[in-house]
Parts: sequence; C-alpha cells; structure tokens
Amino acid sequence: MRKKRKKIVIKMEKLSFVIPCYYSEKTIKNVVSRIIDVVKTRTGYDYEIICVNDGSKDGTYAQLRSLSENPKIKVIDLARNFGQHSALMAGFNYVEGDIIVCLDDDGQNPPEEVFKLIDMLKEGYDLVSARYSKDTRSLIRKIGTRVSIAMSHYLVGMPKEIELNSYFVMKRFVAEEVIKYQNPYPFVLGLALRVTRNIANVEIRHDERMAGTSGYNLHGLIRLWLNGFTAFSEKPLRLASVVGMLCATGGIVYAIVIILRKLFGNISAIGYSSMMAALLFFCGVIMLFLGLLGEYVGRMYICINNAPQYAIRETKNIKIELKSEEEVHEKNISA
Repeated sequence: MRKKRKKIVIKMEKLSFVIPCYYSEKTIKNVVSRIIDVVKTRTGYDYEIICVNDGSKDGTYAQLRSLSENPKIKVIDLARNFGQHSALMAGFNYVEGDIIVCLDDDGQNPPEEVFKLIDMLKEGYDLVSARYSKDTRSLIRKIGTRVSIAMSHYLVGMPKEIELNSYFVMKRFVAEEVIKYQNPYPFVLGLALRVTRNIANVEIRHDERMAGTSGYNLHGLIRLWLNGFTAFSEKPLRLASVVGMLCATGGIVYAIVIILRKLFGNISAIGYSSMMAALLFFCGVIMLFLGLLGEYVGRMYICINNAPQYAIRETKNIKIELKSEEEVHEKNISA
C-alpha cells in the first residue's frame, strides 16, 4: 500500500497596517497602493490595511470608501477629529495580524522600507521604530519630535539610545496590552513603553510630503505633550515641588542677607524695578504649576466621566460586535 503523503501547510504571517488619515485625499491611495506592492515582493506574508479617517472634512473618506472595494482594506470613520493617537487606538482594536505596522498617510514614511523594520523585529525585539537618516519634516514638527523624545526619556524611562517615531512595527501582544488603556488622551508610544523596553531602531529614509501640510500645528503638539506629561508620570508634580523648595530657599537666604545688612547698618532702599521683576517671576512660576496641577485634576475629572477615546460613525469591511445589555450593565457597575 502506498503511504499517504502528508500535506505541508505553510502558515502565512499577517501584517496589519494601521494608518491614521487626516486630510489625505491626495495621498492615501498612493500610500495604500505602495503597501500592497511591497507586501507582494515577499512570500509568506498576508496583509490587511486599516485606514482610520480622523474627522477629515475633505474627500478623504470618499477615497477610503473606494479603496474598501478591496476586502483587505478596512476603513474606520471617526465621528470627529480625536487626534492621531486616538485614531491609532481605534485601529489597534480591530487588527488581526501577527505584526502591527504604523505609518503616516502623507507618504513621508516609505512603505518600501517596511521589511527593514520587520526583519529587525524578527531578531527578537518586541518593537522596532524608524530612525530617519534625513528628517524632512517642518521645523515645528522637528521641535515637537525632539520634545516628545526627551519627554519619553525623562518621564517614561525610554532607553537613551532609542528614538521612537510614527513609523514603527510591533508584535501583536504589545498592541493587545496597549488597548487595555481605556481612558481618553492616549499616548501610544508611552503606552508601548509601559509594556516593553525590548526596542530597537532601524535607519530609514524620510521622504518629502506628497501633498498638503502637516496636520500638527503648535496647538496640536502642545496637546500631545500634555498627554504625555499628565498620563504617564507624576514627575512634573515633583518638579513643581523642587522648584517651590528652591524658590523658598532663595527667599530665606535673601531675607537673612537683608537682616544682616540691617544689623550692620549697610542697607539701601530696595529698587522698585527689581522688586517688581522678582514678584512677576515668582508669580509666573506659581501660576505655571497651578496650571499644571489643574491639567492633572481636569483630566482626572474627564476620565471619571468616561469620555471616549474615539467614536466610530461607520466602518467598511469590519464587523463590530455589539455588546449585550448585561455586559454593558456589568461594566457600569464595575466602573
């Protein structure tokens, strides 16, 4: 009798590309097309592309609806603009892949370089981020990135030799841990650093924008920084205490100097200008840290009121399972 040959089944790894889309009607089709082309160059990989429309008011969603004719391209339309990190969180909740790839919608993160990141991930890392050989972003974005990296080093304890950017890949378990964060104001890279420090960088080229301008202005960057400052560390409050102690110590020393000069009859009238300068400086410091404390309290209040990270208006090629009334009731009781 002939022996039956065993069928060799090769398991394909699935890549989940998550792209937050904001005013990208002129670029998103090109980015998606390039992703599909580059995945075809490697055997053993399947893919899905999750595009999250973050409240764009141009023709972005119309372009995404057209792209969704391909069942591997999934679309999430958010009810309003919630921000890049909330859009990423929305995408993470519906990924099915073994490896998650995050990149921008403007073509500056070249999809052709994605396997450089994935190959490094296969060497045993949990997350691999691009390090740009030449940064073509605007001056504000460059400053914003520098501040975010410094903030991640100081507040979250990111290794000093590591640089995290918006183009990165990570293993599925990292995304599963990240989405356990249910509060508003997510900061994805900070959440990932809570999960793992097994991170590496790969040098990647950084292209010019294909069209339009960055959706991040100074206001958006400040909002992002505040998310990082207040969501992951109490160090800013400790800094306020240290500055307060230094100011108080300086005041005490200056008071002692005035008393000694008075006792020895060597005191002169204090100038109005210097006194006003000191008052304005110390009052400014006080108001600054009161504002920081207010940010903490305000965000705690919003979290207590269960403000959503995002709200989904519509999806394409995604089946959203509705929770039963019992599950919702149990969640409300536990909250």
